[in-house]
Amino acid sequence: MRFSDFGIDTSLVEALRNEGIEEPFEVQREAIPDAMLGRDVCCRAPTGSGKTLAFALPLISRTVEAKPKRPTSLILTPTRELAEQIRNVLHPLASSAGLGVLSVYGGTPYKGQLRKLGRGVEILVACPGRLIDLLDRGALRLDNVGVVVLDEADRMADMGFMEPVCSILDKCRPDRQTILFSATLDDDVTEIVDSYQDNPVRIGIGPKEVSMDSMQHHFWKVNFRTKANLSSYITEKCGRSIIFCRTRAGVNRLGDEMSEIGSSFTTLHGGMNQKQRDKSMQKFSAGRVRVLIATDVASRGIDVNDVSCIIHFDPPENGKAYKHRSGRTARAGSTGTVVSLVQRSQIKKYRRIQNEVGIRCKITEPDVEILEEREFVPAPAGKPERREKSRSPRYNRKRARRYRKSSQYRSSNHGSGHSKGRRKRKRGGRSRGKLKKADSRA
Repeated sequence: MRFSDFGIDTSLVEALRNEGIEEPFEVQREAIPDAMLGRDVCCRAPTGSGKTLAFALPLISRTVEAKPKRPTSLILTPTRELAEQIRNVLHPLASSAGLGVLSVYGGTPYKGQLRKLGRGVEILVACPGRLIDLLDRGALRLDNVGVVVLDEADRMADMGFMEPVCSILDKCRPDRQTILFSATLDDDVTEIVDSYQDNPVRIGIGPKEVSMDSMQHHFWKVNFRTKANLSSYITEKCGRSIIFCRTRAGVNRLGDEMSEIGSSFTTLHGGMNQKQRDKSMQKFSAGRVRVLIATDVASRGIDVNDVSCIIHFDPPENGKAYKHRSGRTARAGSTGTVVSLVQRSQIKKYRRIQNEVGIRCKITEPDVEILEEREFVPAPAGKPERREKSRSPRYNRKRARRYRKSSQYRSSNHGSGHSKGRRKRKRGGRSRGKLKKADSRA
């Protein structure tokens, strides 16, 4: 089956071919035919399954010309990163159909968004918070919106966006087509389906929950002072990795330590402006750095297929968050490694998380040698960031050997030996034990 079999316009099919896309994935085969007929669709599908094209092609096919400040199609998404990913997919396809695409989200200037809305744009990709703000400013109206897509609906529910989403839907045309995609169908999502969709076609792709079976799970006892060195060693062994921290300050602090170690990394959290976030995502997606250090803001917005390892540097909030973080690896039929660094005070929490996730793993001493080794070949580097120190692979291997021999590694969960090999803090630096209130969540 090809895209032309769905009744998609030949210009769109040609645009897909130019992007190297010729045969549809399962979610596209299941969702596109009914969506092309204008029916409401409720689809459970995991990130990375090809769902963006599953809603993008019908939406573009059914979108009509817009007047100034009156978009005719709307896509709601929980994060800036996902909004930009969707816009990047839609732009070449919509252009082939003579349609304009605009993404709006917080952390970016209003001026350009207001100007483009004033000129008229057909397809609006938006995060709920910024869209509500623009509506309150009178920058646009939604009463001409005939197609609405809710992408990552469960994530929007987790982030507390359900009330704004309902308010936005109430402002769209009553006879609109509503297409909903979600990795899971929780109570809040079911309420949206029941209240705002009309006899939707229900589609399920893949397992109902993120599968933990394709991942190797390790829970290792550590001392706080050894976590950065151990994380660097793990990523040297496992290749392309994402390290999750609880707070923005935690990401920056780990970034400082990884920089001194000489690791190849970039950071991502909600305190960065959009230009910085885009730059970080581009570096990691393009393979110019080995490691992405991020808060949970990235756990559902990242769509990178070849991540080999996930490190829970700080514990996730609950079992569901553990699945969302861990689901960035072992995608598209591959396997992955998930390592949780467990401090003494966190043991009970991680045991509770294991029960919620449905896995049984002992909390043991670190043993990096048992991890599957995967090679990372960096893409040609662009302009280097000042905070990163580029060190040779030989340097990092030497450092890893020194760490394996260190007393910190051998007694990571005990009080002895931690003073040896510790780097001296610069004068005026913050104490590790004193986190300011600025250490807010992303």
